Amino acid sequence: MTEHPQRPHPYMPNSVSAIKQSMLDALGISSPAVLFEQIPAGHRPATPIALPPAISSESELSRHMLSMLSRNASCEDHLSFLGGGCWRHHVPAVCDEIVSRSEFLTPVWGTPSSDHGRNQAWFEFTSQLGDLIDADLVGLPVYSWGCALGHAVRMAVRMTGRRKVLVPAILCPERRSVLENYCEPPDMPSHIIIESIPAGADGALDMDMLKARLDDDVAAVYFETPGYFGTIEPNAGDIGALARANGSETIVGVDPLSLGIMAPPGSYGADIIVGSIQPLGVHMSAGGGLGGFIASRDEPRYAYEYPTLMLSIAETDRPGEHGFGMALMHQCSYGAREEGKDWTGNSTYLWAIAGTVYMALLGPQGFRELGELIIQRAHFCAHILDEIDGVSVPRKTGFFKEFTVNFDGTGKSVADINKALLSRGIFGGHDLSTDFPDLGQSALYCVTELHSEADLHRLADTLKEVCQS
Repeated sequence: MTEHPQRPHPYMPNSVSAIKQSMLDALGISSPAVLFEQIPAGHRPATPIALPPAISSESELSRHMLSMLSRNASCEDHLSFLGGGCWRHHVPAVCDEIVSRSEFLTPVWGTPSSDHGRNQAWFEFTSQLGDLIDADLVGLPVYSWGCALGHAVRMAVRMTGRRKVLVPAILCPERRSVLENYCEPPDMPSHIIIESIPAGADGALDMDMLKARLDDDVAAVYFETPGYFGTIEPNAGDIGALARANGSETIVGVDPLSLGIMAPPGSYGADIIVGSIQPLGVHMSAGGGLGGFIASRDEPRYAYEYPTLMLSIAETDRPGEHGFGMALMHQCSYGAREEGKDWTGNSTYLWAIAGTVYMALLGPQGFRELGELIIQRAHFCAHILDEIDGVSVPRKTGFFKEFTVNFDGTGKSVADINKALLSRGIFGGHDLSTDFPDLGQSALYCVTELHSEADLHRLADTLKEVCQS
């Protein structure tokens, strides 16, 4: 076949030669290379990048993309026990229907006083989530739980003037990495010191170590319940009391689905609350924001440190009518750009709509029933896995949704076990052996409301076969 001649890209006007030359003439330069001279020569490719031939036909491109996507193995066609920050929960069809409507899908941005319908939906999200976690002030979502944590730590540093944060040693590696970015490298003037507090034998924060680490430079103490390994923190109230006595802020990370059966963070003294909104009607996805929330008490010293968009309600000049708009616009990055409290983005605002629908559908009773179902099924799964020869579940109680499984007694690695499970249509638990080598060959397993009793027995039977082969 003859090769097609080079031509401008149909969706890139600037690829037209005449337009390129016009821009060069306007800039007074002869070549685009001049624009990149500030980049050191050693950082620029010496030879052209070997790219495959361009696909100029939409039908060819569609076939190419479908061919690549077909290599994926999804949680729809595999039985999945993966979690660790992105969980497979049921997403009601109405959530997808509402967020697909043009009224919400297309109006990404307007002025602080426009788009009242969208603003009301956002206000409902913040109101419902605030009721769930027992907090009066809730911002619009940021990119992820990790980003929410990073923002919360920086809020605490600005409020206290201190430069250290204490966090659990057992922390999601992705969340820890994002936090480290927000806390900046040691050689930067705004560096925030991160110190880890180990866990005791029961998985809870080591209280003696926490007391020893609390000093006048600690801006905040962060802990999670349930934690990364699913552990429910039994000393939540005591941790908050210690932090307050030290003049430090208490930041609590939480899975919102656990709050149908667990006390909300606001009830045991949390100053700032963060977490993921992905369980609230958002599908699993890779490479994009899943949504994280930040909430606190409704006090000026917290409100004036938020980097997020804030929604407010007010009466209008018509009796009985209310308007919805944005508040404290001047302190976010939209209102103040680089002078804002922190940079925030809008890729997850649509998920606030999904969360609004999800929380309204469940209501208090629905959250209670869902929480009970998840914790019962997770504990049942841990029980039947612990009965397999060579397999053990170190903590058999006191966890929500996720728990660790140790395979040292099988003589096999988690990687080998997961490979064997995958060949049988099952995604095994997340391999912890690299990030937490002290746990040996252990994996983090996640059980949600989507796992039936038959699914759990299938996992146990397959693991028995794999581990004893």
